[in-house]
Amino acid sequence: MKKQAKGNIAVVLDNIRSKQNVGSIFRTSDCAGVNKIYLCGTTPCPTDRFGKEVKEISKTALGAQMLIPWEYAKSTITILKKMKKEKFQIIAIEQSKNSIDYRKVKPKNPCAFVVGNEVEGIKKSTLKLCDIIAEISMHGAKESLNVSVAFGAAIFRILNY
Repeated sequence: MKKQAKGNIAVVLDNIRSKQNVGSIFRTSDCAGVNKIYLCGTTPCPTDRFGKEVKEISKTALGAQMLIPWEYAKSTITILKKMKKEKFQIIAIEQSKNSIDYRKVKPKNPCAFVVGNEVEGIKKSTLKLCDIIAEISMHGAKESLNVSVAFGAAIFRILNY
């Protein structure tokens, strides 16, 4: 039996490059009760311009791309400004000098999680629109997690699942 989501939860994918990461984030989002996903900039969509399924996304998402409403937007900033007007708390998952430990984040309803490009991360101009920048501390030689892994760890911890 599927549990109810903990409120109005959105996810914003800011220029994600990998179709596999997009699919993984769709699947994790479904498991976390996300209500909508915004695919922004260069982020690939689950269907191509002809409406045909993108195999790399569907293979990783395992059908979740058909369960969660999604919308493409050229500009992440436009989507975040719209969400701010709708009183969303915007939570970026990113490494930054202004970040806080992701385990200390207390989400409000509605909330949106923003994850960024695998190499560049989330642009500073986009981070300025976020209410919280949550960071997962790294303890090994590598300085970051894969974006879909970081998203999964953060959303489940922040939502206290």
